[in-house]
Amino acid sequence: MSGTSAPRVVLYGRAGCHLCDDARALVERVCGEVGATWAEVDVDVPGPDGRLPADELGELVPVVDVDGVRRGYWRIDEARLRRALAAGGGRP
Repeated sequence: MSGTSAPRVVLYGRAGCHLCDDARALVERVCGEVGATWAEVDVDVPGPDGRLPADELGELVPVVDVDGVRRGYWRIDEARLRRALAAGGGRP
C-alpha cells in the first residue's frame, strides 16, 4: 500500500477470517505485480462516519472493490481482479 491518492483496490475483511487472509495475499501479490495501490478496511471497525462497514457487507467478506466497483466477494478470483485492473477506472 502506498501513495496519497485513493487506492485502486479496496479489500474489506475482518480479523480471524481465513478467506480474508487468502484474499489479502492475492490482492497484495497482484497489486504488487501490476503496480496498483490497495488498502484494507476492517469491516468491524467504525468508519469516519461512525458506521460499521459490516452493517452493509454482512457475511460477504472478504469483498474486493476496484476503482469503486465491487469485483468479488467470499473467494476472490485472480483473473477477474487482473481484468478489472487492466480495464482502468470507471464503471462497466
